[in-house]
Formats: sequence, structure tokens, C-alpha cells
Amino acid sequence: MFKGSIVAIVTPFHNGKVDEKKLRGLIEFQIKNGTSGIVPCGTTGESATLTFDEHEKVIEVTIDQVDKRIPVIAGTGSNSTEEAIMLTRQAASAGADASLQVSPYYNRPTQAGLYRHFKAIAQSVKIPIILYNIAGRTGVNIEPETIANLARDCKNIVAVKEASASLDQMSRIKALCPPSFQLISGDDSLTLPVMSIGGTGIISVVANIVPSDVANLVSAFEKGNIKKAQILHYKLLPLIKACFVETNPIPVKTAMGLLGLCDPDLRLPMCEMSQDNLGKLKKALKDYGLLK
Repeated sequence: MFKGSIVAIVTPFHNGKVDEKKLRGLIEFQIKNGTSGIVPCGTTGESATLTFDEHEKVIEVTIDQVDKRIPVIAGTGSNSTEEAIMLTRQAASAGADASLQVSPYYNRPTQAGLYRHFKAIAQSVKIPIILYNIAGRTGVNIEPETIANLARDCKNIVAVKEASASLDQMSRIKALCPPSFQLISGDDSLTLPVMSIGGTGIISVVANIVPSDVANLVSAFEKGNIKKAQILHYKLLPLIKACFVETNPIPVKTAMGLLGLCDPDLRLPMCEMSQDNLGKLKKALKDYGLLK
């Protein structure tokens, strides 16, 4: 079962190359602070600008460093079905516990095309598959009925990371899918609301900088301490908003640079923040008590 605070970890760079040593350090930082799972090579990990060799290496390093302490959910999606199958098979062979499959971007497939795409990937491996629905970045929504059909027909499609920002859609997914199918929030600001309708946790961006608070929010809700979960929700909210004032992962990686967690280096077409938005991010970090 995939639950709790699962971090969509950044890919640290130094002098234009993946900083393996820093990645290992970030993984230890996450595990020590209660994170329940690691997603390498997701959106936050700048997967779109990694070479195939880098993509494979980041996943292998993550699996090696985690050493089976928590699940590793490898981001191996693509808008090419064959490419996604290749990446997923590589991750499975390396020892990934599951695969996160973003819906195909740019080519805008129909619902029938989405169904066939994800089914082909699921049939190519034995590891669990988590769908990733984020129409704001891909241009296509995976409809609840399509998700339900995949959950019914593909036994290793076990969950969805929902970043549609629609609680109505997420409720329909819960209503249509088998009880064992897991709903995971894909929006940090909706972690608590999603859990209230049956979600099992969050694949989080802000956990890159405040892993303990995100983990504690989920844990508090699971234990029935709704008041504590609400307090943490409202504490986190301004920081979450600041981490999305520009396209992810620009703000969170900038924040990590300010906090000394890793270099803030990004790969084009991602670039440094505007001065106005940088000021907003610094204020949020100061207000949170992370930056003096």
C-alpha cells in the first residue's frame, strides 16, 4: 500500500551534471524526517531534461541509497508508449517498488488511447503502476471511468496520483474503483481534503524542504487527530503557495538552494525566478522560520 508523505524528490545538479552525492544526502534527509516513499524522476525531478542514461542512473542511485527502507516509486512515464515501457522495465530490473506513469503529454490521446497506453505498460512489467493525472501540464485528463476500467482490467494498476485539483473528480474515482484502489493527492494544498474523502496520502513537492511537517500532517489524520492535521495544513499553506508562485520545480529548488540543501541549479528551459517572486518565496521561508 502506498500511503503517507511520499516526496517527489528534486534531481540535484552541480556544474550541469547530476550530483549523485547530494542526491544520496537528500534521500537520507527524507528518511530521517519520516517520509514514507521516494519518487525519483518525476516532474519535480526535472525528468523532461534528463538524458536516458541520467534517468536510469538517478533511479538506480535512489534504489541503492534507500536500500529497501521505504518504497521507491520510479517516474517512468512518457508520451511514447514504447519509451515508457523501456523506462519502466529498466526501473523494474533495477529494483523499483513501483512506477509512476504520467499521462501522455503533447499528443493528447483519446480516452481509448489512454486506456491502451497504460494497459500496455502494465502488461510489460509485474511491479505496481501508479497513474499520474495532471491535465494542467499534459493537456489531457484521465477520466474517472477510464481509471476504473484500468483498475478493473490491470491488476498491477493500483493507484492514481490525482493533480486535477477537482475533489469532485477524485470522489468519482473513489466511487467507481475497487476499494483497494488508492487515491493519492498530487497537490500539496489538497492533502488534507483528499484524505478526508478516502485518500491515502500525498506525493509532495513541499516535503523536499519540510518533510517532517508533511509526514506529521498525514500521520495526524490517520490517527484521528483532525485538529492537529488542520493546524499543520494551515501552517503549510502559505509555504505551499510560495512553492508554486512559478512553475514547479523552480521555487522549491530555489528554496533548497537558499536553505543549503542542494545547489539551486535548473536546466533550461527552467530558469531562475523573477526578483519579485523570489522576494515572495524568501518571505514565506522567513515566516515559516526556515530562513533568517
